Amino acid sequence: MTAMTEPDFVPPDFAIPASPTTAQFALSPLEVHHNEGDLDAWSSSVDHIHQTPGFAGHPWPDEPMTLERNRSDLQGHVDDRTHRRGFTYTVLSVPGDQIIGCVYIYPSVQDDVDADIRSWVRASRAELDGPLYWAVTEWVKAAWPFANVAYAVRER
Repeated sequence: MTAMTEPDFVPPDFAIPASPTTAQFALSPLEVHHNEGDLDAWSSSVDHIHQTPGFAGHPWPDEPMTLERNRSDLQGHVDDRTHRRGFTYTVLSVPGDQIIGCVYIYPSVQDDVDADIRSWVRASRAELDGPLYWAVTEWVKAAWPFANVAYAVRER
């Protein structure tokens, strides 16, 4: 009997596409050096994130969070990207490079869905939730190898 292996989330030869940039924000692969800005962005917006489509009933974000624990979470996302198990992007303001949100692209547990996508923006930049959703939706459709994704819809 052979061991069952998980199918690849993305094909081994798939080149991860360049991250989108708009006049209001830019996506950048989440890195450990984003720790302080990431913690500030989400911890200042816990209630707002829980009200964001895709996060209702989700256990994260939770409080309190230390910089060390947040760093560990970020390292997990970096490891997922390195091993192509999932892809997390920080959302940076344009101009300014302030961390204003995050985008997660991970395998879905649903049989007919290739990827689950979630995104949030800090409460103080709530007006960017829709534009972020539409930019990510178009980017994934144009550049990623997924036929079906689950991403909680936003209005234009």
